[in-house]
Amino acid sequence: MFVYADNAATTKLRPVARERYLKTCEEFFGNPSSLHTAGQRAKEELTRCRESVARILGAEANEIYFTSGGSEGDNQAILSAAHFGAKKGKKKIVSTAIEHHAVLHTLKKLQKEGFEVVLLPVGEEGIVKAEDAEKEIDENTCLVSVMLANNEIGTIQPVEEIGKICRERKVPFHTDAVQAVGHMPVNVKALNCDYLALSAHKFGGPRGVGALYVRRGMPLESLIEGGAQERGKRAGTEDLPAVAAMTAALEEATRDLPAYMKKVSALRDTLIENLSRIPHCALNGDRKRRLCGNVSFCFEGIEGESLLLLLDDEGICASSGSACTSGSLDPSHVLLAIGRVHDVAHGSLRLTLNEENTEEDVAYMSEKIPQVVAYLRGMSPVWRDLNEGRRQFIL
Repeated sequence: MFVYADNAATTKLRPVARERYLKTCEEFFGNPSSLHTAGQRAKEELTRCRESVARILGAEANEIYFTSGGSEGDNQAILSAAHFGAKKGKKKIVSTAIEHHAVLHTLKKLQKEGFEVVLLPVGEEGIVKAEDAEKEIDENTCLVSVMLANNEIGTIQPVEEIGKICRERKVPFHTDAVQAVGHMPVNVKALNCDYLALSAHKFGGPRGVGALYVRRGMPLESLIEGGAQERGKRAGTEDLPAVAAMTAALEEATRDLPAYMKKVSALRDTLIENLSRIPHCALNGDRKRRLCGNVSFCFEGIEGESLLLLLDDEGICASSGSACTSGSLDPSHVLLAIGRVHDVAHGSLRLTLNEENTEEDVAYMSEKIPQVVAYLRGMSPVWRDLNEGRRQFIL
């Protein structure tokens, strides 16, 4: 049996997105910057896509910029707000300890430029407190950046509340919504955000394309110099087929979100309940305030890499954390932030579901994962030491 349970890393391309991509290649092959008929038809299609994405997010069309994905969007938003703030003598940025590396690495870059970066703690449930953010905002703050939903443990952050505080204090607010868009309602006005990044391949669109929402009047500097595309803020001929495919995927993904969330949440809850029966394990992140498809566990006495390889032999595609760091031997910064010690954090497993997963998938994973965990523990000297009392159990 084959079970794909790594949708937080990337999703399968939706048929409607594939069809739209091919159709766009055929019918709208012109360069949107060209003045001839083929170019103008392509420009009209690009405008239609921009309007559709804006409508879904509750934004205006001229507030949407097409990018290569979430990492580019996060970089552009953070660097723009930071450099604009620096011109006014404001060089403090408030974020969280569980952000995606697209945010954290950008903040490290800014630290080298003399910016002060404050990373808020999240506690064992993996949720930042809005009051902690409020306490850190002062007259020197040029940006607050808090992700909408975590990519590893799936916890949903109080972005709406933090955004309201930022709006009242007149501080720019950015949210990385890459994991959230297409899987929960996302409205930029309700979230009180000034910048929001998304990526198509997280909701059934193609890789290498995304969008950045920038509230009207907020600063935005170019990362790529060249032509005047995207109203002069992102040079380079637009990948119209990819943008059109992303738009088609987003339209389908958000058509009936309540039904989608109900179905996937039920699968998630069943899987969490079944895996919770494994001795000496722990669910990572809050049980209820999490994405509908996210299941993240730590299992004491095993290594996550071995677990993934053996599950792959059983036909189960999973992850031990963020796809962007899956090749690293270091434990997840997110798991460390919620209080998991190094030895336990190394034994993590992330399963992420969507509407293509079935009850049969959940039943199969519920059978195979405990078997593989038991097998690995049977070979582990650490597990032997734990059972013989030479070490103390943590979970």
